[in-house]
Amino acid sequence: MANLRERLKELVLKKEGIDKEEVLRLFKESKNLVDFRKKLQEANLLKEEEYCQFLSQETGLVYFDLSRFKIDKSQASLISQELAYKYQILPISRIKNVITLACSDPLDLLVLDDLRLKLGSDIGLVLAKPSQIKAVLEEVYKKESSEQFLDMLESNIDNLEVAGEEETIMGYDVVAESRKPPIVRVVDLVITEALNRRASDIHIEPEEDRLKVRYRIDGVLHEVFSLPKKNQNAIIARLKIMSSLNITESRIPQDGRFKVRLENKEVDFRVSSLPTKYGEKFVLRALDKSNLSIGLEKLGFSEKPRQLFEEALKRPFGILLVTGPTGSGKSTTLYSVINHLNTPQRNIITIEDPVEYQIEGITQIQVYPDIGLTFANCLRAVLRQSPDVIMVGEIRDSETADIAIKASLTGELILSTLHTNDSVGAITRLVDMGVEPYLLASSLVMTSAQRLCRKICPQCKTSYKISQKVLDKLGLKDKDMDFYIGKGCPSCRGTGYLGREAVLEVLLVDDKIKEMIVSKETEERIVSYARKELDFRNLREDALDKAFRGVTSLEEVFRIT
Repeated sequence: MANLRERLKELVLKKEGIDKEEVLRLFKESKNLVDFRKKLQEANLLKEEEYCQFLSQETGLVYFDLSRFKIDKSQASLISQELAYKYQILPISRIKNVITLACSDPLDLLVLDDLRLKLGSDIGLVLAKPSQIKAVLEEVYKKESSEQFLDMLESNIDNLEVAGEEETIMGYDVVAESRKPPIVRVVDLVITEALNRRASDIHIEPEEDRLKVRYRIDGVLHEVFSLPKKNQNAIIARLKIMSSLNITESRIPQDGRFKVRLENKEVDFRVSSLPTKYGEKFVLRALDKSNLSIGLEKLGFSEKPRQLFEEALKRPFGILLVTGPTGSGKSTTLYSVINHLNTPQRNIITIEDPVEYQIEGITQIQVYPDIGLTFANCLRAVLRQSPDVIMVGEIRDSETADIAIKASLTGELILSTLHTNDSVGAITRLVDMGVEPYLLASSLVMTSAQRLCRKICPQCKTSYKISQKVLDKLGLKDKDMDFYIGKGCPSCRGTGYLGREAVLEVLLVDDKIKEMIVSKETEERIVSYARKELDFRNLREDALDKAFRGVTSLEEVFRIT
C-alpha cells in the first residue's frame, strides 16, 4: 500500500501544469493510499478515470467503464442491497460459482474475505469509477426501494385514514396521525431521495386525487412520486411540525425551516406553504452550506468575468450589484463573496428576507415588514453599527435604493441583488427608482448579471457537428467546430446533464461610464462603449464560450439566454 501511494505520487507529478508543491504537501499530510487519492481528487489534481487506470496497471484488474455497458438489473439479486451500499460494489454477472463484482477499491482484503464468506461464492473483480458505481446502485436499488415502500404504504392505507373531511382544519387527530411511523418514513423517504438526487427544491403539490412530488434537479422539475390522497393532511402536518409552522392554520401562506443530516452532511431546508384549491402546496428548498466556501473560481465563472468580479471586490467602498431572475444563483454568489470577505477584522451585516444560510461570524437580520422592520429601516439601523460590509438581500423600492447608495458613499461596501435582465439594465432600473444619476455614478462599482446553465454529463458526453446554416446564424466562421451533448446514462439518470455552472456578464464601472450615467446615456450607448473599450461580453457570449469548450450544450445556451 505504501509503495502504491509512492507510485501514485510519481504519476501525478509527471502530469503537465501540476502544482508539484501542492502534490508533495498532500502526500505528506495523507495517511494512506485511499486518503491520498481523496485529497488529490478534492484538489482537482487527479481524475477518477486516471486513478482507475493506475489501479488497473498495478493490480492487473480490468477497468470497466459502466457508462458503455447496459447493466442487467436482474443481477442485483446476487447480493443484498445492504452489502452493495456498505462496500460500494455492483454485481455484474454470475458464472457457475463465481460472482463478478465492480468495485473502486480492490485493495481491502478484509472486505473481500467478508464478501466471500457472506456470499458463499468465489469473487471476480473489475474496476469502475466510484461515481458510476454509486449512480448505478441508485438506479438499481433506490428506485426499487422507493416503489416497494410506496406499495407498502398503499397496502396499509386503511390504517392511515385521516379523521374528518379533507377541508377540516387540522387538529390533534391529524397531528397524532402525522407521527405514526409510516407517515414519518414516507416524509423521510421524500427528503432522502431528494438529497441523493441532488435536488435543489422539493415540490409537494396537492391535486384532486393524489399528492404529487416533484424534484428540481439542475434547474428542471421532474415528477418522482405520487402519494395517496388520503394521507395528504397527515403528510402536511408532519412537514408543519418539522418546520415549526402553525398546525391549525391552513388558509394563509407560512414560512419555516428545519435541518437534516445525511452522511455527515448537514443541510438546511427553507419551507414555504401556499393554500391551493386542493390543499396546501409545500416547496422545500435545500440550502447546502458546503456550496458557499468553494470560492468564485469554483462557481463556474469564466476567467475574464471572474477577474473583473474579483477586481471589484478589492474596492474599499461602493455598491456591487448582482442581477438576474429567481433561481439564477444570485444568493449563492453573494454568500460566497461574504464568506470570502469574512474575517475577524471586518464587521459584516446582512439584511435578508428570509435568512437563507446561517453563517458563523456574521450578523444576519431577518426583515419583518408587518411590524415595520423593512429593508430600509434595517439599513438605517445597521449604519449605526459601524459596519464594513453590508449585504442587502434585495433592493425592492426607492427608499432602500436611496439609503444603500448613500451608505456606499460613506465608506461601506454594499452588496445587493436586483431583478433585471442584464447588467446594464440595473443602471436604468435604479434611476427609474428615483436615485439621482450623480449619486449612482459616484457609488456604483460593478453591476453583473448571471444565469445557471446545466453541465453536460461527463460520462455520456459526445461530440457532433452542426450545419453551416446554424453556424452562420451564430456568427461562427469555423466550419470544423465540434459541439457536445449528453446522450443520457445512469450517472445523469438519462438527462444528459449533471450539475450546473454560472454564466456571467460583468460591467466594471470606469470614469467614462460614470460620465455616461450622469448624462443619462442610453443602455445601448453604454454597452457599445463597454464592448469597444472594456472588452465587455454579454450572457449569450459567455454561454457560447462554455458550449465551445464542451461545458454545456447549444440547446442549453438558447434556453437560458
